[in-house]
Amino acid sequence: MMMKSLICLSLILLPLVSVVEGLGGGGLGSRKPIKNVSDPDVVAIAKYAIDEHNKQSKGSLVFVKVVEGTTQVVSGTKYDLKIAAKDGSGKIMNYEAVVVEKLWLHSKTLESFKAA
Repeated sequence: MMMKSLICLSLILLPLVSVVEGLGGGGLGSRKPIKNVSDPDVVAIAKYAIDEHNKQSKGSLVFVKVVEGTTQVVSGTKYDLKIAAKDGSGKIMNYEAVVVEKLWLHSKTLESFKAA
């Protein structure tokens, strides 16, 4: 009888342990590297960051490419990106941008933008 109880308990707990372990590797709040920085959605977020920065600072940066980045699920998707951009003199520099996208609200917000 004891063995039968142990087997039943393990059949109940095993799926729960798997779910909890799965959340630790990429669930809510964990950062994940962006594997394809050329993905059109990632590029669109980076271009949005450049455009918003230019509006706020009266700048004239031009998007070149996304160098690297991570995403994190918070209240939306938080993108931490390193973006290469060209200034008015043609010099290319890297910038760090943080954008939070809330798809259900159809909104994006530039949280920060600075030289890397």
